[in-house]
Amino acid sequence: MSTPAKLAMLLVIAFVIAIGGVLLLDGSDETTPVSGQEADNRVVRDDSRILGAKGSSDVVLTEFLDFECEACGAAFPIIEDLRQKYDGEVTFVARYFPLPGHFNAERAARAVESAARQDKFLEMYQLMYETQREWGEQQSPADDVFRGFAEQLDLDMEQFDTDYSSEEVAERVQRDVDDGMALGVKGTPTFFLNGERFEPQQIEDFDAAIDELLAK
Repeated sequence: MSTPAKLAMLLVIAFVIAIGGVLLLDGSDETTPVSGQEADNRVVRDDSRILGAKGSSDVVLTEFLDFECEACGAAFPIIEDLRQKYDGEVTFVARYFPLPGHFNAERAARAVESAARQDKFLEMYQLMYETQREWGEQQSPADDVFRGFAEQLDLDMEQFDTDYSSEEVAERVQRDVDDGMALGVKGTPTFFLNGERFEPQQIEDFDAAIDELLAK
């Protein structure tokens, strides 16, 4: 992907981050952001979903994301490029943060989490973004679409259906949301690098920050 194309995507990301507080609930602060060790624990939990394999270094890039969010869709190829560049070195963590303003975002998160329970997290994560334009921004349930994705990935459909509609999966998604809100997340995508809020101004900021941490 060319640098101009990536820069255009980052501009979209910056715009949505700027209006994120409007998209989340009513824009009000209902929680007090945490700090210290509690914040570190909420950025990445022991069972947080990892994109690919865990890296050999201590560098961790965490993204709170919404599968229906256009800016997250724009960030997707950037993260994929970073995963390829830092393969085996950096750990990339994805946290669910579906925004109420997106009709199918929570459903998409439940579908991805259900696939994760059959070791197909990465595949469903990628499929959601690759097809976002087909199902996103709709005001009708995309349950059948997501079920079709599960069939495409050759999942055990009985298990998928059970997980997709279960309270356990819904609570798992909500826990990520609760962690994000406690950390002060208001819009998506929101990044944390080694537990610290990371707000890149340009594409190269990702590489520079990661390279600096790897050098240590």
